[in-house]
Amino acid sequence: MKQLTAVELCAGAGGQALGLEQAGFHHAALVEIDPNCCNTLRKNRKEWNVIEQDLRKFDGTPYKGADLLAGGLPCPPFSVAGKQLGDADERNLFPEGIRLVKEIRPRAVMIENVRGILDAVFEDYRRYISGEIASLGYRTDWRLMSASDYGVPQLRPRVVFIALREDIKGGFPWPAPSLLPPPTVGETLHDLIAANGWGMAADWRIRANQVAPTIVGGSKKHGGPDLGPTRAKRAWASLGVDGMGIANDAPDTDFVGMPRLTVRMVARLQGFPDDWQFSGSKTAAYRQVGNAFPPPVAAAVASGIFTRLRESAYPKLAVA
Repeated sequence: MKQLTAVELCAGAGGQALGLEQAGFHHAALVEIDPNCCNTLRKNRKEWNVIEQDLRKFDGTPYKGADLLAGGLPCPPFSVAGKQLGDADERNLFPEGIRLVKEIRPRAVMIENVRGILDAVFEDYRRYISGEIASLGYRTDWRLMSASDYGVPQLRPRVVFIALREDIKGGFPWPAPSLLPPPTVGETLHDLIAANGWGMAADWRIRANQVAPTIVGGSKKHGGPDLGPTRAKRAWASLGVDGMGIANDAPDTDFVGMPRLTVRMVARLQGFPDDWQFSGSKTAAYRQVGNAFPPPVAAAVASGIFTRLRESAYPKLAVA
């Protein structure tokens, strides 16, 4: 039985790539322009074909026939934290995504973006995207998903666009939310917070009794290694976390006050495994984590695609 292959666009630090891997896909190529992200991908998966290149210059024709074209296209054009310029924003890469669907003709497409793309102001643009992809022989759908519904200890609403080629039988089985509540910040991070023997770690765990607000990675032009704007920092403070910056280490034994999170702690809140390493400075590493698609959510969506593609390729096996 042949492997199902994926080409990933704007792969970042590997959040979506990990999810695709966990779902069973083999990566034919991962395209990313940021050197730190590329180094992160290579450090963790030496066998991956990481292409460090501007997506606008990437030629998809060598990968024609890949099973899945996936990606997390840049969010700032549609984010409520920005000017929401949409297709007028020079960072909008949906046209490149459409071009690559034409070049690769994958059996399925999976694109992740921010909740803002569902705003009424972008209704015409969503119709345009769906129409262009549909004209190539695909059935399309959009869905708002919250990371906390899939075991991630963070709210993080994200929009996922799915397209299945018309010869793939049946609709797309969107993953059902977990019946279990997600772990709290305290439950998730207690061992890391207590790693240096902080005497108040047990009390902090009790206080941090909710899921995290959405982690914000910032951009190269704006935002530093902190946990977001003023409103987000207030939400973090209610959990006993100082959101003004990112710490190098867990609090010491005699630390007094609200601790700051480390990059590793934030990565765990995003659903990254603890052995996933991030390249670059603390700021660069934090931005990679904060901009990622949580691997558990990516895996939940990709698993549905994987199953549908397998069923279509091997119908007798699916029936058996």
